[in-house]
Amino acid sequence: MRPRAAVLTVRACLLLAGLALLAQQPPQQQPPAQPQAQPPGQQPKSVTITLDRGVQARKIKIAFPAFRGAAGGSGQELEQTVRRDLDYSGYFEIQGPDALSGLALSGDVQKDLAAYRSTGNEVLLLGDMRTEGDKLVFEGRVLDLGSGQAVLAKRYSGPFTVSRRMAHTFADEVIRFLVGKPGIALSQIAFTSERGGAKEIWVMDYDGANQRRVTSHHSTSMSPAWSPNGESLAYTSFFNGPPGIYLADVGSGRKRPVVTSGSFNISPTFSPDGRRVAFARSMEGNIEVFTADLDGGNLHRLTNSTGIDTNPAWSPKGGEIAFTSSRAGNPEIYLMDSEGANQRRISFEGTYNDGAAWSPEGDLLAYTSRRDGQFQIAVTNVVTLETRVLTSGPGESQSPTVSPDGRKIAFTSRRDGKNQIYVMDLDGGNVRQLTTEGSNDLADWSRIAPQK
Repeated sequence: MRPRAAVLTVRACLLLAGLALLAQQPPQQQPPAQPQAQPPGQQPKSVTITLDRGVQARKIKIAFPAFRGAAGGSGQELEQTVRRDLDYSGYFEIQGPDALSGLALSGDVQKDLAAYRSTGNEVLLLGDMRTEGDKLVFEGRVLDLGSGQAVLAKRYSGPFTVSRRMAHTFADEVIRFLVGKPGIALSQIAFTSERGGAKEIWVMDYDGANQRRVTSHHSTSMSPAWSPNGESLAYTSFFNGPPGIYLADVGSGRKRPVVTSGSFNISPTFSPDGRRVAFARSMEGNIEVFTADLDGGNLHRLTNSTGIDTNPAWSPKGGEIAFTSSRAGNPEIYLMDSEGANQRRISFEGTYNDGAAWSPEGDLLAYTSRRDGQFQIAVTNVVTLETRVLTSGPGESQSPTVSPDGRKIAFTSRRDGKNQIYVMDLDGGNVRQLTTEGSNDLADWSRIAPQK
């Protein structure tokens, strides 16, 4: 889940000569409070529901009538967010209030099961909302329309300000139960923005909402990389002079240096255990890939070539690191073992390939590839080396990062004249724009935290 700039390799050369070109990333704010999840009054028994839990061969047909109860604007936001999350997941064919308006419904759920089934639905999603003092209470249920039994029931209570987080949490629960895979509604995307003048690190929800600044260095800060637990961001900043690697705690806003020695340290990426970072560092006038502990100690050099080696991306399982190298002439994508051995080239198509990002399964690398004079997003299978180009047309696309479920890619494009963050499905379809203000680039999608 890592993104890097397509032109960073060239910029690295220019930076060493004049420290003038590296850039991109915006500001911060406190994350929303966690809603309090509570067990419902009566948990449903385990029910086997006949749905495809493996490869998504078809969409699950789900009836989703309007939630019951009045909870003001927060309640409306909660319902709309659940709908958007489930629709955006791509797993469901949703029949909402308009599609269901032609059914003769009595209001008694058990009596209405046949009516919901009559339009081809397999499951029914119901929601009840109410206010209790200064809190919003939401209860969501999923019923198997074949058996009429509740197969999932959840209750959430919290301040009105966390209505979106309640919705994301419930939507992910629905996806996890019905599809058997984790949802991504609670994931976040870090990126670089210059909307405030200087380039700073920013964070937003996976759907582009709730954009907030993380750094305020009033200098160039860029290339954010999420820690595996989603609590911290490593990034590059020039605020203290030469580019160095820093660490920001997203919750508290605290920041500290990781590696600032020497004249040039850029493009950090976390090891899967969160204990080390790999990054590019100037070594006797050349840029090579190094690793270090989070306190900057145990500095270890991995590459030693006559070309520029930069933009490392640590694999999800930790055994390999992808990186960009110009050792063969133009920048290309290479792989090596996490200790620097077994270095081999992965990209063989296009005239310039840079900024690899792993899929969560570790079988695919997405990266920027120049095709017919335009930067586009390509994906290569690291075993078969089969390569597909996902984007096309003018405007250029670069700096991909893969969603934690491996089904979507966020990337930078200036198809509308200015760098903005977009997201698309893994096949290149369903492109949506996430940012609009200022110039935005170098996104990194957070990973899914382990379930507690």
